[in-house]
Amino acid sequence: MDKKQGELKNLQSEGDLNISPRRTAWTREHINAETQHWLNEDANFFIHQSLSTPCLNVLAHCDGIFIEDLQGRRFMDFHGNNVHQVGFSNPRVIEAIKAQMETLSFCTRRYTNIPAIKLAQKLAELAPGDLNKVLFTPGGTSAIGIALKLARVATGKFKTISMWDSFHGASLDAVSIGGEAIFRSGVGPLLPGTEHVPPPDAYRCLWDCGGECNLRCARYIEYVMDKEGDVGAVIAETVRSTSLVPPPGYWETIREACDRHGALLILDEIPHCLGRTGAMFTCENYDVVPDMLVIGKGLGGGIFPLAALIAREELDVAPDTALGHYTHEKNPVACAAALAAIEYIEQEGLVENARDLGAYALGRLQTMMDTYEIIGEVRGLGLLMGVELVKSRETREPARDEAEQVMYDALSRGLNFKVTMGNILTLTPPLTITKAEMESALDILEECLAQVRS
Repeated sequence: MDKKQGELKNLQSEGDLNISPRRTAWTREHINAETQHWLNEDANFFIHQSLSTPCLNVLAHCDGIFIEDLQGRRFMDFHGNNVHQVGFSNPRVIEAIKAQMETLSFCTRRYTNIPAIKLAQKLAELAPGDLNKVLFTPGGTSAIGIALKLARVATGKFKTISMWDSFHGASLDAVSIGGEAIFRSGVGPLLPGTEHVPPPDAYRCLWDCGGECNLRCARYIEYVMDKEGDVGAVIAETVRSTSLVPPPGYWETIREACDRHGALLILDEIPHCLGRTGAMFTCENYDVVPDMLVIGKGLGGGIFPLAALIAREELDVAPDTALGHYTHEKNPVACAAALAAIEYIEQEGLVENARDLGAYALGRLQTMMDTYEIIGEVRGLGLLMGVELVKSRETREPARDEAEQVMYDALSRGLNFKVTMGNILTLTPPLTITKAEMESALDILEECLAQVRS
């Protein structure tokens, strides 16, 4: 492996890279002069960073499960930054936004408003157990920051345990607990006391569980608690966005360990809240109630940036501390969008659709695995699905270049999705997707896999 390939490998944890040779080749073949003009203008005025600027393409329209570029090409979006639970440009969400803008378009600090109150009430009603205290922020990263501060106030301890390869946002506090090199490298020193442990990955288990998790990874968290002695919180994604799905008993084991050690359990469900995993909240799949639940992305109906921290009532202990105090903390238009999105999810049975259609899609992906040796593992929960590509099922060496080839080939055929950890095809369509649309998308994926290796 040459130096350039090594650099790319270290950066491939959180999506396709805008500095890869395949990106350059795809652009040369598919981008016309007008689109390239606007891409150049974008690159001229935005600060360059890996994963975004320079950008891949220019969008002009979105609706339902589709995004459309400036050249009129439509793509089924199985990425969507996980904001599109109710589909793009959902008419009921747009109607609620317009109506709210006509009356109260902004809420000044020190005041509240009815949409914000109703949204807090709704989330407290939906959330499991005694999670009934809420704070809103403009984005998930900010909500993570609030959770970290509240944990320090409530426990008097600053140390945390989180997972390697995790993602909780791009701010300095969030990357400190996060576990991806692309966000952590070269920006230190990071927050002190942020201990990390391996994620529950049975396919690549450090304890050689052979694909059948024996919960050693969960028990190791208590081992670290014992050694550190003063951990205030365990913070983790309930399910990793690479569709790394913990086994039954995993979160129950960690919940019990937190209780024994006086640590809080904070679950990050920013990308998956509101139905993606076949439950309104992902932790409901495990029958575990955390001390804090962080949600976002799809909460704003795919239009407004909005996130929330939902905490146990007993954690309402910081009246003299500014935990958030964000300008748009109780934005009435964003809250109206969220209320409309939740109502749409409930009325249209999108949680059930995610569960049922996700099971069907997972079955078809497993059938593909029987045909294509390049697929090392298929996993998923609801409409969060992952296909891990490997050079060999025996060695499990990640097939990074092949995964990128499949991604760009699929894009050329009208299917957009994300590659994570360099070799995992991550499929997260809108919860509004129909079976026919799912069939079409999986057909494209299979065609692309056949082009790589059979």
